[in-house]
Amino acid sequence: MSADNDENIAAEPLKFAYWVPNVSGGLVVSNIEQRTDWGYEYNKKLAVLAENNGFEYALTQVRYMASYGAAYQHESTSFSLALLLATERLKVIAAVHPGLWQPGVLAKLIATADHLSGGRAAVNVVSGWFKGEFTALGEPWLEHDERYRRSEEFIEVLRRSWTEDAAQFAGDFYRLRGYDLKPKPLVSDGRPHPEIFQGGNSTAARAMAGRVSDWYFSNGKDFDGITEQITEVRAAAAEHGRTVRFGLNGFLIARDTEAEARDTLREIIAKADPEAVAGFRGAVQQAGSSTGDKRGMWADSSFEDLVQYNDGFRSKLIGTPEQIAHRIVEYKKRGVNLLLLGFLHYHEEVEYFGSRVLPLVRELEADLASGAGAPEPVGATR
Repeated sequence: MSADNDENIAAEPLKFAYWVPNVSGGLVVSNIEQRTDWGYEYNKKLAVLAENNGFEYALTQVRYMASYGAAYQHESTSFSLALLLATERLKVIAAVHPGLWQPGVLAKLIATADHLSGGRAAVNVVSGWFKGEFTALGEPWLEHDERYRRSEEFIEVLRRSWTEDAAQFAGDFYRLRGYDLKPKPLVSDGRPHPEIFQGGNSTAARAMAGRVSDWYFSNGKDFDGITEQITEVRAAAAEHGRTVRFGLNGFLIARDTEAEARDTLREIIAKADPEAVAGFRGAVQQAGSSTGDKRGMWADSSFEDLVQYNDGFRSKLIGTPEQIAHRIVEYKKRGVNLLLLGFLHYHEEVEYFGSRVLPLVRELEADLASGAGAPEPVGATR
């Protein structure tokens, strides 16, 4: 059944999400000009622009205190609700940290947001890489794989709270003893509860996604990198009779010429903030590099990769609209269902994406569905 579901999902049109810039400093650790803003009025306008330019999802990021070029930040769940109420179709994913949230309480909050938005609330469960936030709040910092064990229980509590009456759960981190959440979130075809997204590239993260998550988010990857992850997570999901969808992070620089796009990338890296990048590198050593097999998030990231927080340059969505559209569809052919995008100048570039890139993607998808296939884009390397 899982293989049939995978094929049905693969036939669906690609979905697009954007990183909500609710944290100051933009999406790159660089002193380059970024015509973006972390405030609500800017983000409210951006959310409307996005849903009118082909974006189905938005991911509200979370930082709890100043760090690595992000001096200020709005809390993710409250900001997500504000964006939901400002839009009509956009689904907003709030990033949340187990260990800093009680999952039953979060389940109640998201259920309310779901009713207020007509069924458009979702969560991204972040197991955590920033030790300083936990210690500053007086919370214990768990070893890497233990953080994922806690996240798995966290998701189980969310799901049971949303779908069961008098829910029961007994784990190592969380308990439910007849928890009766009402009203429960809205139910629609193919959506029994708010969608549960999960990040993390490690072995523990992949296995967890196969067991419990609806969506698996990957950091930026080339074709081989994302294919390896999708293959492994699908195998883990199949063992449990489940299907998982896949999202890929990418920082998109679309310009009228490839030279303009490449020049923009070079300027971002040339104006990178070395101190902030070094601080970020030190903090994320608590992630992939702390695992036994060293293949988690940021485990092999270079200085240039870390200028974009989630390795977004690695996906190589940089060039003309035609080059980027071809590369996006090549990712679809490898099993990607959603592209999570960041931009330098959000308002202008979201509109440019909607008018110049997305129509080409849809044309290539139609060719793919008809059997014509999508040729490899010129200059698009792994």
